[in-house]
Amino acid sequence: MQSNPLQTFIPLFLILLLASTAQATTLSGRVVKVTDGDTIQVLVSGKAEKIRLAGIDCPEKKQPFSQAATRHTLKLAAQKIVTVQVETTDRYGRKVAEVFLPEGQSLNRELVRSGYAWWFRKYSTDQSIGELENEARAARRGLWVDPQPIAPWEWRRTKRNEG
Repeated sequence: MQSNPLQTFIPLFLILLLASTAQATTLSGRVVKVTDGDTIQVLVSGKAEKIRLAGIDCPEKKQPFSQAATRHTLKLAAQKIVTVQVETTDRYGRKVAEVFLPEGQSLNRELVRSGYAWWFRKYSTDQSIGELENEARAARRGLWVDPQPIAPWEWRRTKRNEG
């Protein structure tokens, strides 16, 4: 029985398409701005790209520990060359990504490990981020010194309902 050339071509085409898509979703550049704990700007090919850190959520502005989270992100990433693995684009046009620091650590995970971010369960199924959050809670690092910290998504919901 002869094989159909399309049977060979289609899987090869799909592999090449997936490989090119994966390559197109990795960026590299210098962190030129830290908007808040979980949003940065990375200069890529002369253009500042807004990056929302995937899988985590830092305290909102005017929320306790917001400034501390922003300062920690500045300390870890400001002016460093980072690798950005883009997962998607959000409704605000920001690239949602995992960001890797020059030494190879994930900025996203470092913020959770340090206690300046929650695991954003609504948008991430990565249990290992939840484990980092549990460790930070148990050690009372960062925002976990507060006996009853309010998650940013709860804070936003409360603010929407007030207005």
